[in-house]
Amino acid sequence: MAHWDDAIAKYVEARTHGQSRFNMRWTGSMVADVQRILRRGGVFLYPADSETRSRGGRLRLLYEAAPIALIVESAGGRASTGRRDLLDIAAIDIHQRVPVILGSSVEVDQLVLAYKQMSEA
Repeated sequence: MAHWDDAIAKYVEARTHGQSRFNMRWTGSMVADVQRILRRGGVFLYPADSETRSRGGRLRLLYEAAPIALIVESAGGRASTGRRDLLDIAAIDIHQRVPVILGSSVEVDQLVLAYKQMSEA
């Protein structure tokens, strides 16, 4: 968490220690994690990490992030990088990596707003 953008770190801190008391789960399988979110609600985060080589994100846009984003948005959710909608990104490389925020549109909207406020500060 220490190497995430402030918007993500503050969101996770507020959700895990605030009134909503979200819990964090990670199975190691994006498909399994997203399936749980589609059934129970919540948000899937795979943010960029400033400490490693994955500053641009870790998940590949064309064959990981975009297909799952399409499923989530078709189910009424939302998918974003925090700064752009995932499905609006035109790939410049077949293996292009992106940060991923997807799930409940209410939760993703709050993170997008946090990114907007962070960039305006």
